[in-house]
Amino acid sequence: MSGALSKYAGLDVLATSVAVVRQDGAVLHVNAAFEDLLGVSHKVLLGSDVASYFQVPQTIAEALRNANGDDCAAMRFEAHVLLGNSGAAGLATPVHVVVSPAGASGEAVLELLPLEQQLRLEREERLVDQALANKELIRGLAHEIKNPLGGIRGAAQLLQLDLERKDLREYTQVIIHEADRLQVLVDRLLAPHRSAHVVSDVNIHEVCERVRAVVLAEYPQGLSVVRDYDTSLPELRGDREQLIQAVLNIAQNAAQALAQRRAAGDARITFRTRVARQVTLAKVRYKLALELHVIDNGPGVSPEIKDRLFYPLVSGRDGGTGLGLTLAQTFVQQHNGLIECDSTGQGTDFKISIPLL
Repeated sequence: MSGALSKYAGLDVLATSVAVVRQDGAVLHVNAAFEDLLGVSHKVLLGSDVASYFQVPQTIAEALRNANGDDCAAMRFEAHVLLGNSGAAGLATPVHVVVSPAGASGEAVLELLPLEQQLRLEREERLVDQALANKELIRGLAHEIKNPLGGIRGAAQLLQLDLERKDLREYTQVIIHEADRLQVLVDRLLAPHRSAHVVSDVNIHEVCERVRAVVLAEYPQGLSVVRDYDTSLPELRGDREQLIQAVLNIAQNAAQALAQRRAAGDARITFRTRVARQVTLAKVRYKLALELHVIDNGPGVSPEIKDRLFYPLVSGRDGGTGLGLTLAQTFVQQHNGLIECDSTGQGTDFKISIPLL
């Protein structure tokens, strides 16, 4: 047994539920996540028939028989796994199942991912791909705008020198003013890609306190900013100013969405910090990660823009540039992290995840 334990020791650090089974279904090894999912100890699981823990045992048994066939590298399907000893509790949960051959020994690796977790991984992958596409789009668009913009402004200035009538010079002033406004917008688009990434030890609670002070100074009436900190969190390596800007963009969006609540005097934003273990971000597994939640009690994100929330120039309010969340996502991704949004009619939760280890 000690040889088997050393052989499969690497599986124990995975957050994914994994079991190693023989072709006949007998369990050779399970990791802690597999035990937790089923609610059954490894002492009970070892040697038992893994198919008996599924609502339709025949599906698992057939997958294991085919796992080592020449025409099957891996099988993926959905099933219901029973909770408790052989389903004695009568409860079942849907999972995504992956059955892979484990070499010529006739063994197979059985991975179980709760469908919620599978959907989350797919959503994270879409967010990462979206952000990369946004980055290239923004850089290309900004440069295409920037080049002719200087020519338009310069031509307007030269034209203004030759105009004697004051009312005509006012038109050239409008052109110059609008060109300058567009220049500021272009500079904001390019800002994350121009600035050097200044890395140091950062206390995330100092970042939150800085943002809290700015938001309360900007909205002194009808808004409270609640602290819910895990003070045991270690410092992270990152760019302090970028992180402040990312959190500030989210908090300001939240404060603006709380206009009605602020008028009523019960607007609330909560900064909540927690540690997460065995987190996958951009397809990389990390032992520890920071989770910073910025939660408001507002009306939630409009369904029309919910899936495009981090796209550039998408805004849910009149007069918004639609750049705040795009830039926040860019800054966080430069720390190998990700921003996710969960919104209902009772409020919105922006979760910033950044690896610690």
